[in-house]
Amino acid sequence: MNLAEQYIEKQIAVLTKDKHIPDFRPGDTIIVHNKIIDEGNERIQLFEGVCLGRSKSRLGSTFKVKKISGGMCFEKTFPLYSPLVTKIEVIRRGKVKRAKLYYMRELVGKAARIKEKRDLSNKPSKA
Repeated sequence: MNLAEQYIEKQIAVLTKDKHIPDFRPGDTIIVHNKIIDEGNERIQLFEGVCLGRSKSRLGSTFKVKKISGGMCFEKTFPLYSPLVTKIEVIRRGKVKRAKLYYMRELVGKAARIKEKRDLSNKPSKA
């Protein structure tokens, strides 16, 4: 590992020291706790929606979230290791076959639904 890679790994360790980043994938419904700072006031804004995709480029990793509110679609890109993203919660796992769900941008209503992935790890096996 060269010096640049060591520096990047050290910065990621510093940025994730107090924050747990869950394992989430495109198709999952997530809640992002985003810190908003305006005119000296700080508040936490929740942004709940479907993850459309992730770009994994170490320190510059991002993810896109699509939210439907009041019949309008909002899409926001969040940096994964930003100190302004205080928490990420996974609400439900989605079952999709694509890495980028950009086709969901123009879908609304029932067409924008994603099947839920079944969790079979808690069920006893038949042996």
